[in-house]
Amino acid sequence: MKKQKVDYRYIKYEGQVLQAKREIPFEIKLSSRLLLDELCFNWNRERFINQINDSIDVRDKEEFLKLSKMYNHFLRK
Repeated sequence: MKKQKVDYRYIKYEGQVLQAKREIPFEIKLSSRLLLDELCFNWNRERFINQINDSIDVRDKEEFLKLSKMYNHFLRK
């Protein structure tokens, strides 16, 4: 039995090349956005709380009042 040979020939494609794009589903975009928003909010809230606690420890009343006002404004957004 003879072995079969396969020859491949590359020919340059003359037509217009199509670019395939893969869309991310809306649900994944929305859930990732909500997750990132929540993570940023929690990180900023913890940062404010730590700064307020540090100002209390140092007994800096002006800094405490300023941070408290900023924290309240942050929570209302």
